[in-house]
Amino acid sequence: MKKFVLMISLLFFTLSFYTITVAAEEKGDSQKQESFDLAPDAKSGILIERDTGKIMFEKQAHEKLPPASMTKVMTLLLIMEEIEKGTLKKDELIRVSENAASMGGSQIFLEAGEEMTVNDLLKGIAIASGNDASVALAERIAGSEEAFVKMMNDKVKELGLENTQFQNVTGLPAENHYSTAYDMAMMAKELLSHESVTEYTSIYEDYLRKGTENEFWLVNTNKLVRFYPGVDGLKTGFTNEAKYCLTATAKKGDMRVIAVVMGAGTPKERNASVSKMLDYAFNTYETKKLFEKGESITKLNLFKAENRNTPVVASQSISTLFKKGESVDELSTSVKLDAITLPLKKGDKVGTLQVKNGETVISETPLVVEENVEKASLFTLFKRSIQKLSKYD
Repeated sequence: MKKFVLMISLLFFTLSFYTITVAAEEKGDSQKQESFDLAPDAKSGILIERDTGKIMFEKQAHEKLPPASMTKVMTLLLIMEEIEKGTLKKDELIRVSENAASMGGSQIFLEAGEEMTVNDLLKGIAIASGNDASVALAERIAGSEEAFVKMMNDKVKELGLENTQFQNVTGLPAENHYSTAYDMAMMAKELLSHESVTEYTSIYEDYLRKGTENEFWLVNTNKLVRFYPGVDGLKTGFTNEAKYCLTATAKKGDMRVIAVVMGAGTPKERNASVSKMLDYAFNTYETKKLFEKGESITKLNLFKAENRNTPVVASQSISTLFKKGESVDELSTSVKLDAITLPLKKGDKVGTLQVKNGETVISETPLVVEENVEKASLFTLFKRSIQKLSKYD
């Protein structure tokens, strides 16, 4: 009987010890998870590496929220695309409409009928978050703000984003105008493929109409540009509904990261959360640069093209990301070309560069042509056919 009681006591002791241990471990895991919240004062947030798109931290990253002036990340993306295509010149003078001049909120106080260069309007958007400058450029590109908003939403679909819808180009409060931390990060990733955008978003202060009676002092709404080394963009946002938001990017060495916070209570909390994310990224990870944007990868040898040998280049910079101290297997790359239909325009996708770490695919990047490719003329085709036949003589 004593042995039985002893066995029962030992059993209860063992079970109690196990329960206490498991509870302690679960509590410890919970505390560890809580301590890893890099954006404790924000409703949502995300941290990604730009080249690979790898997520290093996320919190409610797919929750639909008002993005406020972070909307202008997409506005800037479409503007930079037009500049890169050559359909919009930085020295072009834009005449400001009554509609653009009437925008409230953040503005650079454009007057109806005033003319300003694309370059200065870009500064007004990137530095001071000018709603009037945003609408002025949108109207120049698409004819109206409404038409430009359609372009924005079409681009959202093209990028495969499912939780964003825009109603205006500025981020001013509007029904069914929303995005997510994840979607904003992907838009920022695309915007940063136009690397010259940081020439604007990295400016802390500047002047418009310098030397005139209407001189206007621009001060960047993103204070981290001045106070966090390596930060060179991108876009802040605030409305009473959205609270304090920020899509930021920073570069250290070859590594560029993007951090997004939405719904922070104060500017200080917003900046602190983004700073924590950036610290974590640069302290924990490192990258290996493989190719620069525009670097030649291969060539197209097209019999029916006027220029038979056409360079194929990386559409964006290509890197690998890994934790510091982590072993990396042998990296390998391979090119897969698409079926080609002529003619091609500069920037058209013609293939994919795949990067593997061992047997694991770690990235796939579009390859594009760096120049227009026209169909060969009948005379060119005739000459090539003769040359080809002569080889068999």
